[in-house]
Amino acid sequence: MAIPGEPSPNAVAPRLDYLLRRARVVKQSTSIDPALPVPELVPESESLLGDIEGEKEVRALAVESAAKAVFYANLGSTRIDEAAFVTVWNLLDILQFCGDRDLCSPQLVLLLIEELLDSQSIAGCRTVFNFLESRREAIIAINSRNKDLVILRLCNELLRRLSRAEDPVFCGRVYIFMFQSFPLGDKSSVNLRGNFHVENVTTFEEFLKDSDAGEDLMQIDGDGSVPAAKEDAKSDESTTKLVELDKSKDGTPTTLDIEALYPVFWSLQHSFSNPPRLFEEDNFKQFQKSLEATLAKFKEVPKVIQAGDSERKKGPKSGLDDDYDAFANTYNPKYLTSRDLFKLELSDLAFQRHILVQALILIDFLLTLTEKSKNKPFYQNAQKAMQYNFTLREEDTEWALGIKNAIANYLQEGPDGKFYYRMVDTVLSRDKNWVRWKMENCQPFTRDRVPTGNFLQAKSGAQKAVVSKKASKPLGVPSTLTFLYNTEAGKGLSQLRQRDRFNVPNAESYANQVRMTDLDMDMADTEGEKRQVGEKKSSYVWRGLRLASKKQLSAFDRIEHGRGLEALQPVTSSTEAMDDGTAPSASDDRGSAPQDEHQSVEEQRAGQQSQVTMDTAA
Repeated sequence: MAIPGEPSPNAVAPRLDYLLRRARVVKQSTSIDPALPVPELVPESESLLGDIEGEKEVRALAVESAAKAVFYANLGSTRIDEAAFVTVWNLLDILQFCGDRDLCSPQLVLLLIEELLDSQSIAGCRTVFNFLESRREAIIAINSRNKDLVILRLCNELLRRLSRAEDPVFCGRVYIFMFQSFPLGDKSSVNLRGNFHVENVTTFEEFLKDSDAGEDLMQIDGDGSVPAAKEDAKSDESTTKLVELDKSKDGTPTTLDIEALYPVFWSLQHSFSNPPRLFEEDNFKQFQKSLEATLAKFKEVPKVIQAGDSERKKGPKSGLDDDYDAFANTYNPKYLTSRDLFKLELSDLAFQRHILVQALILIDFLLTLTEKSKNKPFYQNAQKAMQYNFTLREEDTEWALGIKNAIANYLQEGPDGKFYYRMVDTVLSRDKNWVRWKMENCQPFTRDRVPTGNFLQAKSGAQKAVVSKKASKPLGVPSTLTFLYNTEAGKGLSQLRQRDRFNVPNAESYANQVRMTDLDMDMADTEGEKRQVGEKKSSYVWRGLRLASKKQLSAFDRIEHGRGLEALQPVTSSTEAMDDGTAPSASDDRGSAPQDEHQSVEEQRAGQQSQVTMDTAA
């Protein structure tokens, strides 16, 4: 019986029925998409749910009761694969719109979706999840904090129903939906205490399958029971035998056979699910030998690529239905431990990679416990639950680095090995950053939005800083800017027109300059002056030789080391005559005398004319 003065659900239900009838007119499609445009159901001046009297909480309760009545009525009369089920999708869109505007509880739409998932099979849950994925942004846009727990609960309940081996893609969709629905720095899915999944137990036959072991275990005392001491001794003996590798004649370790490797291999899963057990020295040594034996066997057995890999590369076959999943044939998170299947599993490349990636994860965990890693500031400031009293020894650290490198090299072999290891290494590298963030107690790495007032104040300050200011008086040209006046442009051009600036000098001119520097060297008094003259002489000699190498290369034989460039001077006939002991004739002297280097062009022309006149007179 409704309390007087409070809205009754019977008053709200007709309004919802009216909105659903209007929704069929506004949205003609019977599919999930597009979303229902809720504001178009009623005029702008009219309230969506009408005039409901009472307090806010009371009105929300009335809307919730009426919505559940309409929801269950349509759910019981319509199947999810029918076209009429669009009424449920429209109802959810209306309730989501009302929840964002405080007309009802914000969690109401998610609570009804949770009920809808519980009422459907796995195929129906796929359809419901399609609706969730298409409305995710609208659902978490407003009042997301009030919806987090419901989203987490319905996703976890759905994951409990799904099989990771048969529905891996659907499970991945659920995880991705949760990751996108929660903020990146949310602590809801963070394992703050660093607890390991020790409940993930791998069962297998722990003893060797040989006749001797069976006979020893079947020795019965007089009372008909198996001696406990003998059973423990047999267990220890078998474990010791399993972890000891056979030695060849040269002392190098050899691989174990399939029967001996079986318990050694599957015992690795104990350490993978509970890494702290390796803090005990015996367990660590057993893990070392088991991992080495496993890697050696992987390298020895022939590799078999699953058929699903090749089909995935070629693409899905035509004629398959839309629900066909090419990855379902290769993904299997829990392998079978039957002894009869062990030989086939060892040859499976996907199986090998799965085990070795587990080993890489565990080795990275051990390397965070070295003395060097534990001395880092972020480890010292980490919460106590993430700090361990165990420290990896130096020799164990070297082994871990060596086996990690060996696994990395092996993973890069085979088809797409480089790409596969690159993907694994990228994921493990990013996971280290998440581990560090968790050890620092999940500090927020997002900043709050800048307040509007601060933004406007900074904007106005920046505008005032860059505005152009008018000068109070004309600025004169300071004395430091006088170089800008181009008053000597004509003089500069005249200097550029001088012949010695664009004519290439000859080797003889540098020979004369070398002689002048020799005179300067004799007149130099201090060591500094002699050093400057020597550097100048070296420069002249080098430039003279460089020019002479083009036309006077034959004169290089006459150059003496440590002396000037006299050999580059042209040899005159008078000099040759003096060397022979004969006097030069007048005809030989004509035109052969070297002209003075400093003689002007006019003087040279005058000398040539006088020489011609003397020849004519003769």
